[in-house]
Amino acid sequence: MSATGVKPIVEIQFGDYVWTGVNQLVCEITKSSYLTMGKFPVSCVLRIPVGAYGGGGPYHSGSIESTLLTLKGIKIAYPSNAADMKGLMKAAYYDGNPCIMLEHKGLYWSKNPGTELARCIEPDEDYILPFGKANIVQYASEDAIENGESCCIITWGMGVYWSLAASKAFSSQVEIVDLRSLQPLDEETIMNSVTRHGKCLIVTEEPLLNSFAESLAARIMQHCFTKLDAPVMTIGAKNVPAIPLNMALEAEILPNADKVAEKLRELLAY
Repeated sequence: MSATGVKPIVEIQFGDYVWTGVNQLVCEITKSSYLTMGKFPVSCVLRIPVGAYGGGGPYHSGSIESTLLTLKGIKIAYPSNAADMKGLMKAAYYDGNPCIMLEHKGLYWSKNPGTELARCIEPDEDYILPFGKANIVQYASEDAIENGESCCIITWGMGVYWSLAASKAFSSQVEIVDLRSLQPLDEETIMNSVTRHGKCLIVTEEPLLNSFAESLAARIMQHCFTKLDAPVMTIGAKNVPAIPLNMALEAEILPNADKVAEKLRELLAY
């Protein structure tokens, strides 16, 4: 469709269903422009609802960004609110590259307590938000920074709301950076935030082992080593093969505001 001049917008519902299309995604969509020296770029938008919410179970609840981020030649957005979703969706539409929109289904109607800020007034009919521009959704106070009592959280999607809720227990000590797009990545904003505070926590919904969060933590430590006052910390889901259908077990393995707050206390104690 793209080769004939049509702009395909495809929904794969849900993230756990993407694996049956991996061959086309890896061997055709991401490689076409590179292998044809730009003659046949695949310009398309793939919308993929992801994340655990409401007992969706093992085939409707997965977070898959780490796997997708190993692919080159594709852009990946992960908005945390409706305004960012609109802006990034329009940017993806006008982009000549294949773009993936990862959309946490727990944010669609803001039914999860604490996610009310995901509902936004439309910024503008023609609003476009470029990929690779992170957003600082909360700043720490200058006093906390000067006293060495602050830290930053780097997160995306549902992690923004766990972080906002957790930060209420720490008076003006926590800066929160919402990445908004994972590829390209706004490394300048990330590194500036880490340098400013010297302490960093990365919050993800994915299982941590071999994840994008761990990769990002290593990148931060390489770039900001002399500015760090503590190890770069991470928090994510427990390393289980799938999200349980049982909602009590689902809650047990996932991060939440209380778990993030506990990790913040550990980080700020350095």
